[in-house]
Amino acid sequence: MSSRVTFGTLKRIGAILIAIAIVIAAGILVGQAPAIFGVEEPPEASITFDDQRGNGTSVTIQEVTLSDGGYVVITDGGDEPLAVSDRLESGTHENVTIEREDDASRELVGQLTATVHQDTSNQEGYAYEATDGEEDQPYLEDGFPVSDTATVLSGDSAGSNSFVVESSDVPSSATTNETISVSARIRNPTEFQSQQPVEVRIDGAVFARQVFELEPGEVRNVTFETETNGAPPGNQSIGVYTDDDGELSRIDLEFHTEPSVAVEAASNESVTVTTAIPEEGFVALERDGSVVGTSERLEPGEHDNVTVDVDDDVSFDADDELTATLYAGDPGDVESASPIEFEGESIQTLFTFGAVADESDDGDE
Repeated sequence: MSSRVTFGTLKRIGAILIAIAIVIAAGILVGQAPAIFGVEEPPEASITFDDQRGNGTSVTIQEVTLSDGGYVVITDGGDEPLAVSDRLESGTHENVTIEREDDASRELVGQLTATVHQDTSNQEGYAYEATDGEEDQPYLEDGFPVSDTATVLSGDSAGSNSFVVESSDVPSSATTNETISVSARIRNPTEFQSQQPVEVRIDGAVFARQVFELEPGEVRNVTFETETNGAPPGNQSIGVYTDDDGELSRIDLEFHTEPSVAVEAASNESVTVTTAIPEEGFVALERDGSVVGTSERLEPGEHDNVTVDVDDDVSFDADDELTATLYAGDPGDVESASPIEFEGESIQTLFTFGAVADESDDGDE
């Protein structure tokens, strides 16, 4: 009797172990389900490229994360890269130094963009340009390349005749439609009287500029009354710049009004809207979820009498329901653009074509 009890106990233990093995195997299968069933997760990346001083030959990426490995490419808005990192393995990398290409057309200074690219080529090294964009394409987020922009100042102005920015004072926050005071202490380091421009830049763009004449060795406190209209909202770089020197800070810019789009008039050729758009983009006209017309590219801010041109092969019936939606991106590449959101909702307005067209006709009369 004792042996039968022991055998039964062993069978129960064996059954429990088999059950545990099945549960573990099921968990592994669930975790690998996308790969097993041929569903691939899209590659993901992120990057942080802060404003910095440099020597013109290299820049530093503060942090970059790549799900599948790849490269970081430095550009200045031109067609050719100025610098490409060594191949980076998947994971997170900090303080990545990228050296300038030997045949690069310019130094690594000014406003530069760092873009994260995949490694999909069979050949060794970065191959995006060599394959006309077929391989090593950028990682994408919401249809846009994963990238960050920074201003890189020359780290050494010795031997230069440029005015020197000894210090600057900027507000820590503002809206995108006000006048802010930016102060700086400027010095002429040369032995000659000199006249040179000094600029205030927000996110790399010039928002104020004055020309000063300083005596040899003179130090002067200067103030710029700077209009922020047109600056992109968010935490932006702001700096005071001379020819070869500058002083960088950060400013939190809040969009000055609630984003909106309102339809004023409509015809089969175009729709006229008024909009407050918080970032660079355009207004798209949509019917049944498809874009049937776009405006020109719009800078951040408020715009009246914006014309949305309707596609040539499109016409509307009086009872057609249309939507005017704000998009971020290029109106010439709608597929890569993405709707702008405010408080988690797309910024758009729904209207009936006939109702707005009738109002437009009444106004014309």
